[in-house]
Amino acid sequence: MRRPLLFLLGLALGGCAWGPGQGFAVVEPTVRVAYEAQPARDVGDGYQKLASDYQVRVDSASMQLDGIELIAISSGSGGGFDPANPPPGYSLCHGGHCHRDDGALIDYEQIAAELGGGGGSSTVVTLPVEEPINLLVPETRVVGCQPECALPQTQVSQGRWGIKTLRITGAVRDGRVPPRIADEREFVLDLMQGPSDAPVAVLTGQVDLPSDRATPPEAKVTLRLVLTAQLFDTVDWATLARSTPGVMDLKSNAKALEAVLEQLARISPEAEVTRG
Repeated sequence: MRRPLLFLLGLALGGCAWGPGQGFAVVEPTVRVAYEAQPARDVGDGYQKLASDYQVRVDSASMQLDGIELIAISSGSGGGFDPANPPPGYSLCHGGHCHRDDGALIDYEQIAAELGGGGGSSTVVTLPVEEPINLLVPETRVVGCQPECALPQTQVSQGRWGIKTLRITGAVRDGRVPPRIADEREFVLDLMQGPSDAPVAVLTGQVDLPSDRATPPEAKVTLRLVLTAQLFDTVDWATLARSTPGVMDLKSNAKALEAVLEQLARISPEAEVTRG
């Protein structure tokens, strides 16, 4: 009688792990977004040193996300992908990734898969983050899933973050002698989604989330995005004029805006998956 009892017990445990209607993985996602000061850049008075020797102090920072997509990437043959000659919709390939027209940095592997007829990438689940986020008072938010948190059999390998708005205010000063700007100046960066509803930027990061019978179904997914003073490293602050209220508006200067968006696109969100 011992073997039949063990067999029945195994079936019962299996039924608990993967019950009727349950996905191969059931995710419990949390999201944390923050602007963080880096000790190595600290020059006092709340200022952070930039690569250009300017110094930036951030007084307020907020972001609104257009949702986070967990992506599965199908394999493909490569289809003759040449970084020197990007396919339509991509430009400026370097450092293992290309710039997509919507602002995202896409890995060579993903582009090769799309060209190779492997199906490219597909959204497995979307995590809505509706409320604005105060980046200076970061919190870990529990978020839901669309259409549901139970995933089909797949391999999630990427997280894609759409940024709807980003607003940062603060001050800048010059660390050089003689200074390129003579005094401390206030600035504002105010990026908003346009009429076409295209995100301000799309950031991608790696996620290792297998959804199969070989791993426990419960998966806590911790998603993090950290902004730092590196965002302003390549801005030429001496070229920015003050607007009417006496504040420099980065969005009104094409080169400054391009410099910020380029740095923003290089940020890779992080993902930690814990199986239970």
